Amino acid sequence: MMDAYFKISELNSSVRQEIIAGLTTFLTMAYIIVVNPQILSAAGMDFDAVFVATCLAAAIGTFIMGIYANYPIALAPGMGLNAFFAFVVVKGMHVSWEVALAAVFFSGVVFVILSVVPVREWIINSIPKSQKMAIASGIGFFLGLIALENAGIVVGHPATYVTVGDLGTWSVVLASAGFFVIVALDYWKVPGAIVIGILAVTAIGIIFAIPDSQNQAPELHGLFAAPPDMGPTFLALDFGGFLKLAFATVLILVFSFLMVDLFDTAGTLIGLAHQAGLLDKKGNLPRLGKALIADSTATVAGSLLGTSTTTSYIESAAGIKAGGRTGLTAVVVGVLFLVCLILAPLAKSIPWYATAPAILFVACMMASGLAQIDWNDITEYVPAVITAISMPLTFSIATGIGFGFISFVAIKLLSGRAKDVNPAVLIVAAVFILYFATK
Repeated sequence: MMDAYFKISELNSSVRQEIIAGLTTFLTMAYIIVVNPQILSAAGMDFDAVFVATCLAAAIGTFIMGIYANYPIALAPGMGLNAFFAFVVVKGMHVSWEVALAAVFFSGVVFVILSVVPVREWIINSIPKSQKMAIASGIGFFLGLIALENAGIVVGHPATYVTVGDLGTWSVVLASAGFFVIVALDYWKVPGAIVIGILAVTAIGIIFAIPDSQNQAPELHGLFAAPPDMGPTFLALDFGGFLKLAFATVLILVFSFLMVDLFDTAGTLIGLAHQAGLLDKKGNLPRLGKALIADSTATVAGSLLGTSTTTSYIESAAGIKAGGRTGLTAVVVGVLFLVCLILAPLAKSIPWYATAPAILFVACMMASGLAQIDWNDITEYVPAVITAISMPLTFSIATGIGFGFISFVAIKLLSGRAKDVNPAVLIVAAVFILYFATK
């Protein structure tokens, strides 16, 4: 029955192979159960509740992807989007995290609608490839800045804005060593390289009581316990507060969450399907609608549980390399996320300087998208660079997207390349011009 449902034999796989692939994928992305609560707790959210929400949102989204869409792709709260949620929306725009969750919910609902109507392909195909790659890379730079700050390598400065921190502290040394270890382990294709790096740095930090930038030494709170109470974040969305925001702010919040999730998901799905040999003869992804519905539904569910946008993970490539070809791989990952619910004490024991290397490593992987930009066409790479560097320098993913689209339209029109500017890009640029004009 399992073979018939998931088409395991038809796709030249086996149950054993799918289970191994699921375990491999999980090990490469398990870091999110620690990193996501840490990032969202910076926005004032309860660590334990977010931990539970992260595990459940990842499990729900991954189960839907595996059972409904039958793809070996796992989902979890997205890196970059959680940083945008905490540092830009909540801290930067002074929006409460309850209101921010409502924005995530509405972006997920819009994504669901787009996933079931034909317009989804038009939207995905309308955005220039250079901007898609620039958005992904810019989010990588944004995460990189956060990682370096968390590690204590980069600190604020009144004259130069940022400067190098005290490189002689043990927390900085440990964070740097952790990053080097993660990169080396990944080069040698060791499954769970990121998790190994995080746990190794944490162990050393606990044994030698090495304090973080807040002068707090990590302590081992235990390994296993009953799942924490998720009450502080469950159904905590503030719809009333969200609807009271200025229209331009509402539009930009929903649009930013939606755009990053939509194009990140589309790119991830196509890339992973190509690697797994699941594209059809025309290079299209069968059941794209089902895959997008799985992703968008997970975002809605995650916002209700109490976490930022949930999206497909490129780390699923590790499981695909291990032979994963069907949704059974995803089901295995989902089960493992549920098992993680009893690991809350261990998650709370991990200091910031242990997760900073993981965030920086993810940032480096995301920045690789710049390689796919046409560097021989100045009208393509200049707007792309503006998009990428504006995100960390303005500390805003939304602002980076806006600057990039506006510059893309302006440069193309002034260069006599109006045919490269489609209606969707014009509309997006116009919305951002309105937004910046009313700020």
